[in-house]
Amino acid sequence: MPRPAPLASALILLLAAGAAPAPAQLPTQSQAAAQANRIVAAVNGEVVSRADVIGRARLFALNAGIGVSPELLDRLSPQVTRLVVDEKLRLQEVRRRRIPIADAEVAEAVTDLERRNNLPSGGLRAQLHQVGIAPRLLYDQIRTQIGWARVLRQQLGPQAEPTPAEGEEALRNTRARTGQPEYLVSEIFIPVDDPSTEPETRRFVEEVIRQLRSGTPFPVAATQFSQAQSALQGGDLGWVRKEEVDTEVAELIERMPPGAISNPVRVPGGYQIVALRQRRESGRDMATMISIRQAFFPFAGTLDPNAPTAQQREQVEKAQRLAAAARSCEAVEQAGRATGTDRPVDPGPIRLEAVNPPQLRSMLAGLPAGRPGQPVLTPEGVLVMMLCSREQRNLAETNAEQLKNQLLRDRVENLSRQLQRDLRRRANIEMRS
Repeated sequence: MPRPAPLASALILLLAAGAAPAPAQLPTQSQAAAQANRIVAAVNGEVVSRADVIGRARLFALNAGIGVSPELLDRLSPQVTRLVVDEKLRLQEVRRRRIPIADAEVAEAVTDLERRNNLPSGGLRAQLHQVGIAPRLLYDQIRTQIGWARVLRQQLGPQAEPTPAEGEEALRNTRARTGQPEYLVSEIFIPVDDPSTEPETRRFVEEVIRQLRSGTPFPVAATQFSQAQSALQGGDLGWVRKEEVDTEVAELIERMPPGAISNPVRVPGGYQIVALRQRRESGRDMATMISIRQAFFPFAGTLDPNAPTAQQREQVEKAQRLAAAARSCEAVEQAGRATGTDRPVDPGPIRLEAVNPPQLRSMLAGLPAGRPGQPVLTPEGVLVMMLCSREQRNLAETNAEQLKNQLLRDRVENLSRQLQRDLRRRANIEMRS
C-alpha cells in the first residue's frame, strides 16, 4: 500500500473525526497532530488516544489487505475504541499481577508473524511504518495476548487441568456418539456489556461481516476483533457438536453450507459470527494423507511458452535433471532449499482428496513413494514433487488426551469472558466524545 502524503494523512484523520474542512481551510501539521492525540477514553487513568484507535483500525486493514477510507474508519471506530479499552484493561491486570513478559517473547512472536507472511526480518516493522501504523500498537497487542493467557492459567490453577478419569469419560461419550454430525467451525465473539451500546455493537458486527464476505480472511478478522480466547488461533473452534455450542449457533450450523459465514448471532454475552468450514460424521472421516517434498525453480519473468528466455530454459533443464536423478525425498528437499525461494520444501501433511486442480491430484495419486513426478510447468517457474509417504487415516479418530485439552480450552474460554466482564465492571472508564 503506498504511503500517503502528509496532507492526505491529515485529511483522513479529520474526516474520520467528522470534521471535514473546506478546501480553503486545509489543516496544518500541528492541527492534524492535535486531532490524532485527542483523548477518546481514559481507563483507570490511562489514556486511549484517537491515534491509538485509528492505528488499530489501520492494522486490521493492513492484515485484511483493504484500504482505509474515512467512511470505514467511521464505521469501525466505536467498536475499535471498545476493543482498545478492553485490551488496556487486560494489560493493566497483567501488570497488577506482576506477570513478566520479556521483550524477547514479543520479538519471537513478531518473527513468527514475519515467517508466516513470507516477510524478511524487520519487514513487518517497515510495512507498519509505510502505512502510518506505530509498531508499538502491534507489539502491545501481542504483549497483551501473551500476558492474558498467563493470567488465565494463573487464575485457573492446577486444579483446572482435567483428570485422566474426565478424559476417559469424555472419550466414552464421544465413541457413543459415533455417526452423529460434527462441524468444523470458526468464530468471532464481540461482547455486549452495556445494553445501551448494543445497536452500535451490532453495526460493527455487520461491518466485520461485510469485510469477511468481501474477501478478508476469517483468521485475520478474528485475531484483530474477537474477544474470545479462540482469537489466538484465528477463531478456530475445531470440530464441535451441536450440544457444545450455544443453541442459536447450533440451529445455524445445521443449515449452513460449508464455506458460509453467518449473519450476526445474538448469544449470551454478545454477538457471534460463525463460519462453517466442513461437516462430517463423528468418528468417521477416512482420508488419504500424503507427505511430499518439492523444489521450485523460479523464472525471472512470466513465461511466454512461445518465446521462453534463456533463464527460463535453464530452469526447466535443472528441473528435468532433478526429476531424472533424485531417488530420495532428502535429495529433493536439498535441491529445493538451494533455489532460495520462499516456497516450502515440506508443505506438511496433505489430504489427497482436497488437492486441486484435479490434474495435480491425479498425478500425486499415481506417484510411487520415493520417485519424483514429471516437472510441472507454471507461468512463474517449474515445480518438481516427490511423494514421501501415503497412508489411510481416520481424521475423526480422537483420544482421551485430545478431549482433555478440549475440556481445558472450554474452561479457559469461560473464565476469560467472566474475568473480562469483572474487569469492566470494576474499572473507572471515562469515554469522551
